[in-house]
Amino acid sequence: MDTYGRHAIMELWECNKEFIDNRELIEKVMVKATLEAGAEIREVTFHAFTPQGISGTIIISESHLAIHTFPEHGYASLDVFTCGDRIDPQVVAEIIAQKLGSKKVYTLNMERGLGEILLTGEYQSKERLA
Repeated sequence: MDTYGRHAIMELWECNKEFIDNRELIEKVMVKATLEAGAEIREVTFHAFTPQGISGTIIISESHLAIHTFPEHGYASLDVFTCGDRIDPQVVAEIIAQKLGSKKVYTLNMERGLGEILLTGEYQSKERLA
């Protein structure tokens, strides 16, 4: 496999607080988005913290997805990294952001495995209407 990869990092704000504190729902959304993108899932691990918050990872043949939620702030950090150019991590991340009901999304996209890290756009903010 080529070393080339793309990495989408999203800061998701004003998410549905109950939703991002539900381990089963978060896992379901992330698995579904991963499969919709055509990625091959190898392993799924999610953990619910006390009193709140979820952390989870999905290991895929093409690399990984990770999420960490902070319901008390309506915030989730999302990380989608895919090797090759078959699966677009930005598309996967956007599906997840929509499902979490986030109204503010800050995105950073990078190209990796080429030597220098290449940013494929400015750090972008996207306001969403409820």
